[in-house]
Amino acid sequence: MRHGKKFNHLSRPASHRKALLMNQAKSLILHKRIITTVAKAKALRKFVEPIITKAKQDSTHARRVVFSYFQDKEPVKLLFNEVAPKIGDRPGGYTRIIRMGNRLGDNSEMCLIELVDYNTYLQKEDTSKEAKSKTRRGKGKSKSSDTPLSAAKDTTQQDEADQSAQQLGNHSEEVNSGENNTIVSTSDMSSEEDTNPEDN
Repeated sequence: MRHGKKFNHLSRPASHRKALLMNQAKSLILHKRIITTVAKAKALRKFVEPIITKAKQDSTHARRVVFSYFQDKEPVKLLFNEVAPKIGDRPGGYTRIIRMGNRLGDNSEMCLIELVDYNTYLQKEDTSKEAKSKTRRGKGKSKSSDTPLSAAKDTTQQDEADQSAQQLGNHSEEVNSGENNTIVSTSDMSSEEDTNPEDN
């Protein structure tokens, strides 16, 4: 019975499956990306990621353990000398699966599996995004910073606001004085009209 056995057998006996995953893992380490079916890529990811984690500690024992999976010196040397230092800070998730549509012959779902840190195109996009979005909203901080430039900007803005307030005050005084003058002039006119009929 196969209770709890959730891994994909890939329609192969155990020895054939082990050889397939070993060869694909070697190709992935040597060439950094390979094209295969989605089912094989998912099985390969479970096979190769623990090996890459093992390669983070460069010791004789770790090299012998990895060699027992690969049975080849070249991928072991490349894994420990080049790949492991580059992905040393990453806590797992060393591979990426990108789906590429279906194969013409049997309509199998194809994909590209690659090592994450070796995709130069996506790394360039990430750096450009980081360069664009460096500013972050402060958590509970005031918007004005302590730099001298910002302080100078704040003082100039405050001076401009004071000047505009003064101009508004002067204008309101002129308007008020103008209204008083018009009131006085209308009262003078009414008094003149009252005096004119008496003269007549």
